[in-house]
Amino acid sequence: MELSFTLYTPPGYKEGTRVPAILYAYPLDYADLSKAGQVSGASERDFTRLSYYQVLLLAGYAIIDDAAFPIVGDPKTAYDTYLQQLVDDATAAVDKAVELGVVDRQRIGVTGHSHGALMTANLLAQTDLFRAGAATSGSYNKTLTPFGFQNERRSFWAAPEVYAQASAFFHADKINEPLLIVHGMDDANPGTETTQAPRLFQAIRGNGGTARLVLLPFEPHWYTARESTEDVVAEMLDWFDRYVKNAPPRDAASKPKQ
Repeated sequence: MELSFTLYTPPGYKEGTRVPAILYAYPLDYADLSKAGQVSGASERDFTRLSYYQVLLLAGYAIIDDAAFPIVGDPKTAYDTYLQQLVDDATAAVDKAVELGVVDRQRIGVTGHSHGALMTANLLAQTDLFRAGAATSGSYNKTLTPFGFQNERRSFWAAPEVYAQASAFFHADKINEPLLIVHGMDDANPGTETTQAPRLFQAIRGNGGTARLVLLPFEPHWYTARESTEDVVAEMLDWFDRYVKNAPPRDAASKPKQ
């Protein structure tokens, strides 16, 4: 299956040099393998509107943007292999970005919103591909939505192991890369209630991990105030500068955790 992403380089980028990078993705569910590899939004006539994380381009980061993260399979069973598919998608994206000669494999961060925030936390738990992550408005404990999530149609009582596997909260002891957790305090989305964020934060810290919790007053699932957006950008810039851009090299940065 062919996957895709858009690779943005920072202003003044010199060809042949490797720079730190941030990967952004949102996993999508597909029942049909042939549809999972389709590419959209790649027209040269498209106008690029910067999202908050893309502002990091101005700080010298490359952005591996909108990376394809398909979760493929029959809706009745697709999430049985959710974590492995997530790891495979991330590994393919990172390997290709490095192959293009732009990205420094030793200095890559990951970020995502909502279901992408869950992806972010799970990738830090399941791989050593990334030096740090920033998760915004995520759902980290799927047992709190016990009658299904995304395309998973089974209830928690019918498939408890699937809910546990998909939940980053259950793997908090494995999150040994720094994770910035951001959430709106008025998030009314049933799957991403604000309580999801402090619970994951406490679980990571309680297991000796590094995490920071930022709660945005009056903000819903998608942040609306300029002050909030500016705060998120500032938090991400500080976080990734500290733990990605200025991170020391480490061995086997691309190997999945055992």
